[in-house]
Amino acid sequence: MTQASGPLSGYRVLELGSTVAGPFCGRLFADFGAEVIKVEPREGDGIRGAGRHYQGKSLYAASILRNKSLVSIDLRTPRGQDLTRRLAAKCDVVIENFRPGGLEKWGLGYADLARVKPDIIMVRISGFGQTGPYSARPGYGVICEAASGLRHITGDPDRPPARVAVALTDYITGLYAAFGAMMALVHRTRTGEGQYVDAALAECAFSLTEPHVPAYDKLGIVANRMGSGLAGSVPNNLYPTRDGQWIHIQAAQNPVFRRLAAAIGRPELLADKRFATQVSRAKHPQELDAVVAEWTAAHTQEEVQRVLDGADVPAMGIKTVADIFQDPHFRARGMLVETPDDEIGSVTLPGCVPKLSRTPGAVRASGGRIGRDTRRVLAELAGVAAAEMQQLERERVVYCDPAAQ
Repeated sequence: MTQASGPLSGYRVLELGSTVAGPFCGRLFADFGAEVIKVEPREGDGIRGAGRHYQGKSLYAASILRNKSLVSIDLRTPRGQDLTRRLAAKCDVVIENFRPGGLEKWGLGYADLARVKPDIIMVRISGFGQTGPYSARPGYGVICEAASGLRHITGDPDRPPARVAVALTDYITGLYAAFGAMMALVHRTRTGEGQYVDAALAECAFSLTEPHVPAYDKLGIVANRMGSGLAGSVPNNLYPTRDGQWIHIQAAQNPVFRRLAAAIGRPELLADKRFATQVSRAKHPQELDAVVAEWTAAHTQEEVQRVLDGADVPAMGIKTVADIFQDPHFRARGMLVETPDDEIGSVTLPGCVPKLSRTPGAVRASGGRIGRDTRRVLAELAGVAAAEMQQLERERVVYCDPAAQ
């Protein structure tokens, strides 16, 4: 792996999390230059069994484990726990997403690690938080999404709640967790104090229902599924095109709606009291959507896109991942990165976001084999000599990739 650079270069992160939320949080740190040490069991993180595989390699793991040093330690053993504390003593941030109390049983909780490094920052990701009546419950992202209210408002109104075809709540929580860690690092720079960050999946998902919370409090309105539309924002929906495709048009604001009306040859809509203002349009979504859909259905998606682009009306056809691979904008923005891979040669991974003008992130190498860096990391940071390493391997406390130099 090439030497890391970026705004977080010089920081070291110990990742004890598994599957998605914890590893995604760690991936964000790694993308922007932090040295991230990923600890996983001998059989590997559960993410290695998820998603699609190519020549026996998890393509999901290739991305979410990228840019990381990969170490295999059995955290269930006393010696493994000791090794982990020794590593934590050399780290700035520890990321974990065990059920609350799980790490405490192994002597690896926040209080335990703060004893070996008082200014440690610990990112604690869990289903329902470290406290509260639900804290002991197991909580995968989709379970906590159900609890948050976000799942209830996702999908079509005449069907059961739908889910986005990615681990949405895990990613949301990983983002909040990384943001929390950065705030904690800023505080530590000012005061020298460490702390822990409590990021709950259910709360992070709930935070996205922001407009519906005061609406229920003051008006008693229970938000429901809207399909492809959005309450209070009209026209703002998916519309069919003549070639069997779909395009999303957002023209709810008055200036944009005026441009849309002109572009579709219906300037008289502006004089119709139902559609004259943003507030009145929001009260007549079906009628206005029918007018827009009638126009789009008479043209191909490409034709609709061309006309609306010319009129400066925000619109976009629904793209597949295959479309994105052919899209010059994503290429130009560095969002499709062909990345070296030590098992399959190379693999295309999504690029780093956000874009920083002076200290951008980078994808240096994809996620590699289990235990690839065990020997190097434990020797450098935990002071494990060759003889001790051999004993740890024999006792199955650690696993070292046989192919690693």
